[in-house]
Amino acid sequence: MSDILLAGKDLPDCLEFAEGLLNSNKVFTCAKKDLDLSPFESEGIYSCQWNRSSAISSRSFIIKAETTMQELDQYVIYFDSMFFASKFELDKTENVSVALDTMFASYQFFVNELLLRLEQKKDPAVVSFVLRSYPSKFETLHSSNKSVNLVPSSNIVNAAQCAFVSLAENISTLVADKPYMSVVLVNCEPANEMYNDEKALGTWVSQTMDSVRKQKSHQSVKQASTWLKPGTKVSTGFSFFR
Repeated sequence: MSDILLAGKDLPDCLEFAEGLLNSNKVFTCAKKDLDLSPFESEGIYSCQWNRSSAISSRSFIIKAETTMQELDQYVIYFDSMFFASKFELDKTENVSVALDTMFASYQFFVNELLLRLEQKKDPAVVSFVLRSYPSKFETLHSSNKSVNLVPSSNIVNAAQCAFVSLAENISTLVADKPYMSVVLVNCEPANEMYNDEKALGTWVSQTMDSVRKQKSHQSVKQASTWLKPGTKVSTGFSFFR
C-alpha cells in the first residue's frame, strides 16, 4: 500500500478525483471549514484545513498528512482550470488578491515546502502535477478543434494555468539531482474522454504513479518532463516513457 497527499482542490469539490486516487490507497487532502469529515474518512479520505496564503500552513498540511498516513510517498498537485474558471469568471479587481492566493501563492508555497520536506527525508517519492486545462480566449480563437464548445477562461485563470505549467516543468528538471524523487506531468484537455470524469482521471493518475514508483531505474529529465495524456496505456514497464 502507498498513501497519497492531494493538494490544490478542497473537499467536497475534490471528492470524485480523490475517490479515483484511492485505488487501494488512502488519501489525505484539504477541506473547507466546518465540513463534516466522517463520511469521507469512512472511505479512506482524510483531511485538514489549509490556509493557501501561508507557507506555515502548507508546511503543517504536509506534516499532518505524514502523521495521519503511515506510508505516504505519493503527492498529487492538482490544478483544475475548469473549476477555477467557474470561480473567477470575470477579471474584477476585487478578485485579484483571492485569485493570487488560490491559484498562484498556494501552489508555490506548497511545492517549496514539499521539496524541503522531501530533501530532509530523502525517501523515494513520486510527485505528480495534474492539470485539467481550460482554453483561453486566444486559444479558443486560434484552435482548430471547434468540437469543444467552452466559454473561454478569464485572463487571471489563464495566467495561473500558465504559471502552474511553468512550475511543474521546472520541478520536473530536478529529478536528475534528486535520486529519491520521480515526477509525473499530466495534462487532461477538454477533448480527453476523462475530462468530465474526475474519478476515472484520479484512478488513471494513481495507477500511473504506482507504475513509476515500482520502477527499478531512476527517471531521466526527459522522461520526467514529458506531459502525459490521461488514458495512455500503462504497462508494468511504463513503456510510454521510453
